[in-house]
Amino acid sequence: MSLGDEREDSGGYGGTGQTRTRLPDTGGDVYGGARRGGRSSSRGMVTVVGVVALLIAAIAFANRGGGDDTPPTGTAAPTPEASSTAASGQRPVTSKNGGIPSGFAHDAQGAESAAANYSVALGSTDMFQKDSRHAIVDAVYTPDVAAARRAGLDKAYASEQFLDNIGLEKDGSAPAGQTFVSRVVPVGTKVTASSSAEATVEVWYTSLFGLSGDKSKHPVTESWYTTTYGLRWVDNDWKITDFEQKDGPVPVGRDQRASTADDMTKAVEEYGGFTYAR
Repeated sequence: MSLGDEREDSGGYGGTGQTRTRLPDTGGDVYGGARRGGRSSSRGMVTVVGVVALLIAAIAFANRGGGDDTPPTGTAAPTPEASSTAASGQRPVTSKNGGIPSGFAHDAQGAESAAANYSVALGSTDMFQKDSRHAIVDAVYTPDVAAARRAGLDKAYASEQFLDNIGLEKDGSAPAGQTFVSRVVPVGTKVTASSSAEATVEVWYTSLFGLSGDKSKHPVTESWYTTTYGLRWVDNDWKITDFEQKDGPVPVGRDQRASTADDMTKAVEEYGGFTYAR
């Protein structure tokens, strides 16, 4: 889903903008079944998209209360050039807070790195478990915003109806024989405003969300989003004060066949997520 707390805010991981894929011709279900052309029109896919959209709305509602939601202001940043996406050569942070990178540089690039890494955490499966969700929220938000939003996020992620709609058990775990996939992969970042105290950063990313398994009725799908983060320099680090998510930009999907359930499950289990972005 689109961003952990984001998933909560915008949920950020589902919605529209799915790439076109071609399924294997060997079966009847989504993972081994009939071919689908162009953008899928199957009822199952529409249901998944609708469900995730509902989560995005629920999380956005939960995050409206409490905290200072005023977008950060500052000096407008110049339009990024092609070199802005190149490796900086600066040494990555070495410290972590609750397993999440911390101690980002007190400059625009540090704000970009913080936003990218927070996107990964907020869009992870850990957001579906209360203890790990609280750890993430406390690590990425300013203290006042974290305290104000924790209860709302708990309610959004604990909804039995929502969990049932996306195929998860009441405790947020995947059914036996299936693997829950929820990952955010940042593609690029852009600073739109910054000062010594605040920054506004846009993160463009792709997300994978769904259940991998032979009997899965909610196959892993790909979506694209851009989330704008309001960041504030607090306790010698960048922390989130607010964010807003929108669909896209969405690339044109290639005419590739979807992987089998076994291949998808192996990939998720064997390829670990990034521990540091940008």
